[in-house]
Amino acid sequence: MSYVKGLRCRMCAREYPKTTSYVCEYCFGPLEVVYDYEGIKRSISRDSIQKGPRSLWRYRDLLPIDGEPQAGFYSGFTPLIRANNLARALGVREAWVKDDSVCHPTFSFKDRVVSVAITKAKEFGFDTVACASTGNLGNAVSAHGAQAGLKRFIFIPADLERGKIVASLIYKPTLVAVEGIYDEVNRLCSEIASRYQWAFVNINIRPYYAEGSKTIGFEIAEQLGWKAPQHVVAPVASGSLLCKIHKSFKEFHAMGLIDKPRTRIHGAQPAGAAPVYLAFKAGSDIIKPVKPVTIAKSLAMGNPADGVFVLETVKETGGTMDEATDEEIVAGIQLLAETEGVFTETAGGVTMAVTRKLVQRGAIPKDDSVVICITGNGLKTVEPLAEAIGKPFQIKPNIDAFEEKVGRHLRKSDAH
Repeated sequence: MSYVKGLRCRMCAREYPKTTSYVCEYCFGPLEVVYDYEGIKRSISRDSIQKGPRSLWRYRDLLPIDGEPQAGFYSGFTPLIRANNLARALGVREAWVKDDSVCHPTFSFKDRVVSVAITKAKEFGFDTVACASTGNLGNAVSAHGAQAGLKRFIFIPADLERGKIVASLIYKPTLVAVEGIYDEVNRLCSEIASRYQWAFVNINIRPYYAEGSKTIGFEIAEQLGWKAPQHVVAPVASGSLLCKIHKSFKEFHAMGLIDKPRTRIHGAQPAGAAPVYLAFKAGSDIIKPVKPVTIAKSLAMGNPADGVFVLETVKETGGTMDEATDEEIVAGIQLLAETEGVFTETAGGVTMAVTRKLVQRGAIPKDDSVVICITGNGLKTVEPLAEAIGKPFQIKPNIDAFEEKVGRHLRKSDAH
């Protein structure tokens, strides 16, 4: 059963039917899904959720589909790791890692949003899906679209990491590398979307697609024993993920599933692509676009679509924001790997680095608990780590060679 009533402008509150509209024709504000919450409340419970599939579809009543799921049957419901080693390294009482680096099938949180988008695209009768992507989204659209039997067109910046290019090409989409930054790729896709009858998941299907991000928040609350955390740190690219995590806690509370959330939600951006953080730091509601220069290419958006809503969410929840330099990003990746055995991509390095900064300056008190959102797998972005992580010992196949190189290194380490 579907509980989707239609769409509503987030700026002027004008309402629209369930269509592929995504921008208000009056104020040009973004549209979002409107639900029949009273109907959902009568049908949903902790027990019904726990009896559901071990995927994002256990929260189907709070997702914007009308029929049966068409993708993402094994996506979502990723681990929430009690990160004791990391907590000690950060100096906080309790740290948790929401690990979407193992989300199936393409190892990022984009598998969640694309599962919803593909399902909705099929409901609307599209035979082709497309996206503008900094990598992870393209991987997810390529994979889920293949499984759903759809034609796929993926548009990426030409300088994307090789791992993310391969992780799309393996599924045989039409991959188009555009000579420009992501914002230019996205503008081109908006023009293409107006000419071709394709389901662009982050353009004309965006109101439905974005709702998939709520499932991270739903899972966090369920996995913590049906309660919202004290703090969440999330990366900010378009800004949708951070906002939808906040929405998920509010929806769970409205459904009577958790107590009133008092979660402080914090945003993390890379220093070379931090227009939302810069506005927050300046105390301004105006986000000035920037030209991204950062190793965190999945967060390299100079003009985030939901930036203004990130500012609203952070302020509303009593959270804050910070940025991470390239060096801090690499150190953040290493910290998570060395303490908890989780290898994250550069976006996760940003989130880790900012979490460390927020603890150090007291924005996250040391007696509190924090959930850190890790959104993608490190095997996709190995290039920035090449010089930072060292090289293997290379030896001949005999014990003398081992003693000469490795043994000597061990003895030096013991001496120190």
